Amino acid sequence: MVKLKKLIIACDGESASGKSTAAKLVSKKYKLSLINSGLLYRYCSKLIISEKPKNKITFLRKKFRNISYKMIAKHKLHSEKISSHVAILAKNKKVRKIVNELQMRMIKKNNRVCVEGRDIASKILVKNPKYDLAFYFKCSLRIAANRRWLDLKKLVPLREVTKSLKARTSLDKKRKNSPLIKVKDAILIRSDKLSKQQVLAKMSNSIDKVLKN
Repeated sequence: MVKLKKLIIACDGESASGKSTAAKLVSKKYKLSLINSGLLYRYCSKLIISEKPKNKITFLRKKFRNISYKMIAKHKLHSEKISSHVAILAKNKKVRKIVNELQMRMIKKNNRVCVEGRDIASKILVKNPKYDLAFYFKCSLRIAANRRWLDLKKLVPLREVTKSLKARTSLDKKRKNSPLIKVKDAILIRSDKLSKQQVLAKMSNSIDKVLKN
C-alpha cells in the first residue's frame, strides 16, 4: 500500500463564500479528512439554545470532552436562529479555546487534513502543525446571500439573510479574538467569479505543485 504524502490545507473565508463546498471537493479528490470549524461553533450554539445552561463554558467543556466530528456533522446546524446566535458566541475567547482544543486533537490524529473556518491559517495552523497551503475565499454579498437563501430553502426572506450575512462578516472581521483575515501567503479564491469546477481546478493546481515538491 502506497503511503500518501502529508498534506494540511487551511481554508478561510467569509460566510457563504463557498469555502465549505470547495473544502469538500478537495478533501474528496485528495482523500483528506475534513474539519469544518464553523460546524463546531454552530453545534455550541445549538446546545446552548436548546439546553439553556446556567454556565455556558462549564457546560460546553463537558459536552466537548468526548465527542466526534462525525457526530457533530450529523446535526442540522444551518438555521438563521443558529447563525445569529453563533455570530456573537464565536467572539467569546473561552468558547474559542474549547473549540480550538477540540480541533487540534482532531488535526493531530491525521496529517492529511483540510480545515476550514475563519482563523485556520492565522491562528489554528500557524505552527505544530503548520498548513502546507492556505486558501482565502471571497464572494460578493449579493451572491453569498442568494446561496444561503437557497440553502435555507427560501424559508427566510432574502433581505433578512443578506442583513444577517453582512452583520456576521462584520463581526468576524472586527472581533478582538482571532479576527477573519487573509494571511500573506493565502491564495485568493473568488467563488463569485468561478464555477465549482474552476474553483477545484485552481485549488488543485496549487495542491499538485506542493505534492510534487
